[in-house]
Amino acid sequence: MLRILLLLLIIVRNGVQMAINLHTCLTMVPVEIRKDKKHYIVEDKFSGEFYEMPEVCIEAIQLIILGEQLGDIERKLKRRFPQEEVKLLDFVTQLLELDLIDQVDGIKVEKQEKQKDSLGFLWISPQAGKLFFNKFTYPFYITLFLLNIVLFITFPSLLPHHEDIFVLDVMVINALLWMSFTFLLVLVHEFGHILAMRAHNLPTKLEVGHRLFFVVLETDMSSVWKLAPKDRNVLYLAGLCFDNVILFTALIIQLLIPSGHEFMSGLMSLVVFDVVLRMIYQCCFYLKTDLYYVFENVTGCYNLMENALQAIRKQLPFLKSKSSEQVSFISERKTITIYAIFYFIGIAISIALYFIFYIPEVIHAGKQLLPGFGMVPTSLAFWDAVLFSLQISIFLMLLLYSYWKKYRRIKV
Repeated sequence: MLRILLLLLIIVRNGVQMAINLHTCLTMVPVEIRKDKKHYIVEDKFSGEFYEMPEVCIEAIQLIILGEQLGDIERKLKRRFPQEEVKLLDFVTQLLELDLIDQVDGIKVEKQEKQKDSLGFLWISPQAGKLFFNKFTYPFYITLFLLNIVLFITFPSLLPHHEDIFVLDVMVINALLWMSFTFLLVLVHEFGHILAMRAHNLPTKLEVGHRLFFVVLETDMSSVWKLAPKDRNVLYLAGLCFDNVILFTALIIQLLIPSGHEFMSGLMSLVVFDVVLRMIYQCCFYLKTDLYYVFENVTGCYNLMENALQAIRKQLPFLKSKSSEQVSFISERKTITIYAIFYFIGIAISIALYFIFYIPEVIHAGKQLLPGFGMVPTSLAFWDAVLFSLQISIFLMLLLYSYWKKYRRIKV
């Protein structure tokens, strides 16, 4: 009786019981398997989801596709991978949870249909993307990055300062300029990702997201897993490539502007301030920035943030672990430790930016605006304070919308 219980798995899907044992034959949904650096990437052709799996799992999937019984598959896997602990029924349970099983012994598995994200920008031809991302432009972007560093070293006055966002004396106009420039510059950054995706003939879309307390635009790069690892880094770094072009242009204009053109110089300082701070934020790996994904791709260790947080909780007993699951792969622990160091460095960078830039900006804005609320409604200072507060309210609404959308996606 005990042996039967160990080898029998009862699955209930939509009220229908299906007995799965070592004599069961399964039918997979259409999948595509690609070799990655360390393991394999499995693509669900129906939903567009991607999963990383080790070789033993891929071997099991291929034997399932050939129509072999689970018992025969398990015996073959134990001979083929003697160092692995093969528990095929547990793996089948995972496949069912991922909706990768279509039939069990010829019986259709009823499952909730996953809504595949609608990706676009197909109107941009791959040739247009390749104009900006090819073997000739890569050295160009690297050169610009090095030139920007040289310009900052040679002309320290070009480095950003917290007062750079205050181009004029009217705070409402300053806020409009900052929001407008930030939106345009982020759009340029994301368009770099979009063009890089289209250079590889991959679809994508643009969404509203957030990083901490900042509303941002995000390019859907889920289909990047269709590419070989060596081709992914360009797509991750494409936004930074465009950032360096904008930064170099703004720095050169600042150097060439004749004295007396304070407004134009102020606008270029605003551009430099925005671009430089966003580039620094790329080093904050805990925010899953573009550089975070480059680090993942170079090391071949994916889900680094989740595994690192698990390792941190294990080392810090006062933090409750959300899961008792161990780190997926033993070989990744060294990389996870390195990432954990970057994780804390990123937090330190964020704190430093707040003290160096954002908190002084808030204090400066407060000194400018608070007296305005005590003025008569017919004064410019009063309406400057009121309209600026309205702008902040709109920003907070967008931020709350981004958090709500993320919560709804996790809940679904």
